Amino acid sequence: MESAIGILDSGVGGLTVVREVFQQLPKEKVLYFGDTLRCPYGPRPSDEVRRFTLEIVRYLSGHPLKALVIACNTATALALDEVRRQVNVPVLGVVEPGARAAIKVSQQGRVGVIGTEGTIRSSAYERALKRIDPRLYVVSLACPALVPLVESGREENENSRKILRESLAPLKKHRLDSLILGCTHYPLIASMISREMGSGVTLISSAEETTRELIGILSSHGLLRQGPARHPEEHHFFTSGRPEAFRSIAERWLHRRVRVEHAVLSALDESQVG
Repeated sequence: MESAIGILDSGVGGLTVVREVFQQLPKEKVLYFGDTLRCPYGPRPSDEVRRFTLEIVRYLSGHPLKALVIACNTATALALDEVRRQVNVPVLGVVEPGARAAIKVSQQGRVGVIGTEGTIRSSAYERALKRIDPRLYVVSLACPALVPLVESGREENENSRKILRESLAPLKKHRLDSLILGCTHYPLIASMISREMGSGVTLISSAEETTRELIGILSSHGLLRQGPARHPEEHHFFTSGRPEAFRSIAERWLHRRVRVEHAVLSALDESQVG
């Protein structure tokens, strides 16, 4: 009961899942790892993404866990099955929940997916969507410029709007009715994406659906914690990069103070931080 929910991501994007967990599971303790030093994962080779993901899983497994959420879409697409084989707690990804959420809201069956190069190359979302409804019209688009935009913590300005406009332009001709934000970084700039796509396109974040699924799994295993809500200081945030940069974005997104620790996964990583 007192074990934590582990959440991992390539950077700050998984904080969208953390925020949902805080809202829906306030009694649970969260351990979060953001691999900001090696972000983004999208352009990296598949075997490298799997290796990085397993390194983080081993790090988080050094603490008592009751469940693990891979909040990174690229890592989910490429490493979920392997992680499930290596740990003895329930492991959730964000792809399947995101696909289910999109199908619930799509009125015309015209679904777009934006994500990193790795996620889009894997076709994970398209396969998940078509398994549920083979009739769907699905358009996928890699948007490699968006994760660096979020990780930089850059506020909305003309340059960021230009980057977004150019990234999303290929989707405009497809008459989509819904758009899956297939990277957990993207909800951090959802308002900008929504304005660019227009009011006729519903944005889908997998964070809410993933958390609902997490609640069901914890409940079925008798692992939901009873008692009062957790104090903010009970949650732990780890980053492979610079703690202050991570803390700035985390506190702005979560609307609370957070404790962030620098975590070293290898000697090579440590040499890159300085």
